[in-house]
Amino acid sequence: MGSCGTWAWQELLVLLSSLWLWVGSAQPTPPGPTHAPGPQLKFRLAGYPRKHNEGRVEVFYNDEWGTICDDDFTLANAHVLCRHLGFVAATGWAHSAKYGKGVGRIWLDNVNCAGGEKSIGDCKHRGWGNSDCSHEEDAGVICKDERIPGFKDSNVIETEQSHVEEVRLRPVVSGARRQLPVTEGIVEVRYKDGWAQICDEGWDSQNSRVVCGMMGFPAEKKVNRNFYKQAKSQPKQKRREDIGSKKRLFSERQQLNYRLHSVSCTGTEVHLSMCTFEFYRGNASAACGAGMPAVVSCVPGPLFATGNAHKKKQRQQQQGQPRIRLKGGAKVGEGRVEVLKNSEWGTICDDRWNLLSASVVCRELGFGSAKEALTGARMGQGTGPIHMNEVQCLGTEKSLWSCPFKNITQEDCKHTEDAAIRCNIPYMGYENLETWYWDASNVTEMVLSGVKCAGHEMSLSHCQHHSASLNCKNTGTRFAAGVICSETASDLLLHAPLVQETAYIEDRPLHMLYCAAEENCLSSSARLANWPYGHRRLLRFSSQIHNNGRADFRPKAGRHSWVWHECHRHYHSMDIFTHYDILTPNGTKVAEGHKASFCLEDTECEEADVAKRYECANFGEQGITVGCWDLYRHDIDCQWIDITDVKPGNYILQVVINPNFEVAESDFTNNAMKCNCKYDGHRIWVHSCHIGDALSEEANKRFEQYPGQLNNQIS
Repeated sequence: MGSCGTWAWQELLVLLSSLWLWVGSAQPTPPGPTHAPGPQLKFRLAGYPRKHNEGRVEVFYNDEWGTICDDDFTLANAHVLCRHLGFVAATGWAHSAKYGKGVGRIWLDNVNCAGGEKSIGDCKHRGWGNSDCSHEEDAGVICKDERIPGFKDSNVIETEQSHVEEVRLRPVVSGARRQLPVTEGIVEVRYKDGWAQICDEGWDSQNSRVVCGMMGFPAEKKVNRNFYKQAKSQPKQKRREDIGSKKRLFSERQQLNYRLHSVSCTGTEVHLSMCTFEFYRGNASAACGAGMPAVVSCVPGPLFATGNAHKKKQRQQQQGQPRIRLKGGAKVGEGRVEVLKNSEWGTICDDRWNLLSASVVCRELGFGSAKEALTGARMGQGTGPIHMNEVQCLGTEKSLWSCPFKNITQEDCKHTEDAAIRCNIPYMGYENLETWYWDASNVTEMVLSGVKCAGHEMSLSHCQHHSASLNCKNTGTRFAAGVICSETASDLLLHAPLVQETAYIEDRPLHMLYCAAEENCLSSSARLANWPYGHRRLLRFSSQIHNNGRADFRPKAGRHSWVWHECHRHYHSMDIFTHYDILTPNGTKVAEGHKASFCLEDTECEEADVAKRYECANFGEQGITVGCWDLYRHDIDCQWIDITDVKPGNYILQVVINPNFEVAESDFTNNAMKCNCKYDGHRIWVHSCHIGDALSEEANKRFEQYPGQLNNQIS
């Protein structure tokens, strides 16, 4: 039987098995759990557009609604979920958030049901709340439109949409239509094929705070309600005369269609759907007689502010270093949460980490409320101390440091439990300017050259680039740039304490350095030496390079282009993998070295359940697996800096990994490591080794006169 036939036969068996199980469960005395989920779990269908028997699956667990990731999803999973929802079986399932993206937690991932389980909790999965998905992967189901006899939970699915999914701000001032982000406008919710308004009777600042948070703004401000009320009541000509050229209203007034009223939020909700409200039923065009459409005005964060206000906020920010930051995220507004304590950056343990605490962080950083509170080092593992545990914010705090938390010991948490967030950010319309990757044979014009980005820009137009004169204007398609995008990437960093522990000086005879000279591992003065007599003075140390990211580190070049070095008898997958430098306190380079990737492989892995994938023997694949490290021992060739010509004094030892940006990483700011060195001409003392961005700005200023390269970002 062919593969398609085998698949169809397996699907048929699953369906028959599910029907048989349903028949058994429909007997006069069925066990309760088969018909309805236990008190711990509730289920509902959400999303739009959809019919009453289909939609995004949402699960109520641990007092919070969440979704299910579509990874490894099958029809058997859908059968179990549809029975939870009161239907006899499933006819299909949907992936990639077909019914829209949910909010809150992603409760389940890699679900694997046989099809006959009484509860989705009985199926194999990664554990509640343990997921590496985003809401773009929310799973949905299509259930057979036939209910299980006697199923009671009729409120789970309603024929009319009962959830608020999409919310937007519609600007009503013509000038505001062209400005992004939209910070003020009428609040509208998606309803059927259009948009509907909210009656503002009883509307307060807490409601506005929730809407602004959804739109990506950290705070709300008072809106001039009289302006909108006047605009609503006055004739068009009179409105224009009163408002003048400063603010011009839309020339055509849109018909109002109210959907919600009596909205009441506490201000800590991350989505309007979490507030209490009531729906208008039937014909709502004449509703809200004493009110008007709810209008909200938001305060943008510094990254999204424009004009003089933006400059003022930037000056305010520059007055002091922030005590919180995001690291390792693929997009603006997401990343591992790191906090500054005792002049050292550290992470937060994910115990009791939730949307309330995540939203406090998001707003503190100038974003909106949190879309997701991520656990299990979803944005990669940090280094250094873990400063906070069991953070319990109320959601009203201005700073994470105002929230109750526990100090932890090493036994409490590991970096595999580092907390992360995804925040709501304003819509900026940058997809209309950005870069597309396509077959370069159709390229007719070059528009940019010399592009040099730091990595935090939101558009290529914000990066440094050549002005009107393009370097490759008439070169055709040969030099057209392209990109391959990914949600995940590797993140390499050096284990700084090991460098400090293993550093020493060796006077190595020249007759033992022919291979090293061939690979340019000695200083230029070595060419003038009296080979094979004499020696070179080498500063040797071990390098343990960890991959703390979310994807394996692989060489840019494939095996077909690796270079074989006969002298050392191995392949180089990268010509330059690290830079080693000795710097004076004022930053002058007095000695340098480089390390080719002699062999990128997994020496050891941090957790027992992480398997090594890369081994160089027998022309094997090279790379570093997530959660593993590659060790270059101090006693192998080129694992040194030639300091033969260095005079006694105080210096800085600096090591930079992946210095030429040949391989993408989620975070280049932790690729540089530096140490203090004291050399007396015979011995060397190496101390205070740390990753370049691990300390506060003030602490780095105290690190001799020259702070060294703080990161591997382009400046």
